[in-house]
Amino acid sequence: MHRQTIRHGLKILALTLALLAPRALAAEPGALPLAAGAATAQMASPQAISEYRRKFREYQQARAAFEAEAGAYWSSIAEKRRGRNAKRREHLAITLDDYVLTQPPVYTGPKRPVSPSPEAEEPREPRERKYIPVAADLLKAAADYFQWTPERPANELEFKRAYARFASSAGLTREQAVRVYAFETGGNGSHASQSGFHGSHAISTAIGYNQLLTTNTVELLAEQGESFVKLLTERAATLSGPARLTMERKIAVLKKMVALARSVPDDWSQHEKIGDTPQGWALHAMVLDIDVGPMLQTHKLLTSVIFARIKGYTRPLSAAELEMMNLTGDGTGLDMVTMPPAMRDVVPTSNFFQRGGYERNPVAIRHNTVAKLLAVTDQRMDSNSNLPGARELAAAF
Repeated sequence: MHRQTIRHGLKILALTLALLAPRALAAEPGALPLAAGAATAQMASPQAISEYRRKFREYQQARAAFEAEAGAYWSSIAEKRRGRNAKRREHLAITLDDYVLTQPPVYTGPKRPVSPSPEAEEPREPRERKYIPVAADLLKAAADYFQWTPERPANELEFKRAYARFASSAGLTREQAVRVYAFETGGNGSHASQSGFHGSHAISTAIGYNQLLTTNTVELLAEQGESFVKLLTERAATLSGPARLTMERKIAVLKKMVALARSVPDDWSQHEKIGDTPQGWALHAMVLDIDVGPMLQTHKLLTSVIFARIKGYTRPLSAAELEMMNLTGDGTGLDMVTMPPAMRDVVPTSNFFQRGGYERNPVAIRHNTVAKLLAVTDQRMDSNSNLPGARELAAAF
């Protein structure tokens, strides 16, 4: 099993961008009409343009100094991480010296100035936004590439019962499943809940009770798909008539999907490439299926439990600890889970992130030590577990 820590940036981004969604901009009272504003900008004086360029140079200098400081900090984070990994391979004890104990630098210099004239504006690098597929895209892709449609539950309780049965039989506890669900979905999510979904747009491909990304689905099908096929084949043997034909058709499609997922090396980056294609979207449609969806959702958590056990961590994982592994990747999450309580109070959360994922994660920034991050995770689980969706899932176990 090759689970890469890079997934944490994707997953954390999926969970936190909703907090950062920009509000619609409203014109200020008394603002000039667009044409009048443009005309005024065209008439900017040489003195105003000169002042803008002076401020822009100051801004560039301040940003360059900050980037040098931040670059050195995040390089030290990566270096310490490599050192910890090496010590673990040698079965050596991890100490405070193996972590960066200062918080990341924060930019406090001048803001980028606003140009008084279009001609004076310094060019910006264009940002290309990658399209994020939503459930309708997944269903279309499944129909286009596999001539198949997921079998949806009659209602949400049916899916919860199917998930509870499979999760229990696989070894997850009710507390783990319900509290992670409460944290991931806010306590009322459905099997088709997508991160940041509004109308026809979403901020991530993360879907369902444990918020699987397209890459998660590809990876799980590659690694667990054959066992899924076996389980469905056993189930088909107990059916007859149209129900059996439907299950056999589903099994045939699942086999093709597993073959696609296994057509590349078992590596997160390779699975990500498939997940970014329409064929990968078709695979991701399986999270919506009443039979395969619960298997995928369960194994998203179960692989972390198994990983911890393999690494010698025999104590049952609390829901908050399991969530850390779910969010940041197994290796990084286990780093936090196995940390003694005294160290958790002083080790910054930045030690467990890439720079991009950290800077887009207000929760990790605000709760900036391991102890604080685990505490706020537990608090949200406590609160959200009392909501109707979480209570309904708990009753399904």
